[in-house]
Amino acid sequence: MLARLQTLFLALTALLAIASSFLPFWYFSAGETILLSDFAPVAEAGIVHTITLYLSSVFSPLTALIALTAIVLFKNRKQQALLANIAMLLFVIDLLTGLTAAHFLNSWLQATMQDSVIQHAPGAGLFVICPEPLFLWLALKGIAKDEKIATAYKRL
Repeated sequence: MLARLQTLFLALTALLAIASSFLPFWYFSAGETILLSDFAPVAEAGIVHTITLYLSSVFSPLTALIALTAIVLFKNRKQQALLANIAMLLFVIDLLTGLTAAHFLNSWLQATMQDSVIQHAPGAGLFVICPEPLFLWLALKGIAKDEKIATAYKRL
């Protein structure tokens, strides 16, 4: 289980998904600095911002949990591959909900602070989750390689 390369990639995916929950996803600056991070919505920014931020806050740990579950299912490669694909889908949803929350917070800030210049930049939370699909893809390649080896071994 631990000697397989896809275990490393799935563990890295889980680690990055958990780390993204603790790092700010986006920075906004308009006189004061506002951080967009998990479980910290700006209530005045609207319901869409709040809902998408909470969804993003749920999908990050869920991606980590599914990646860790896939590690445990090392004997059932089909389920492991399915969970890796589900983790990739959750990553996409997590990214889109985070970007949507950032967009609506930016729109709210521009509407409320019309006379101020609003600067914004991606935070470490965004950059931490960027390698996740690569690690999941590499894990899927390792799972497929293991399946090929097991199938060849069964033929002997």
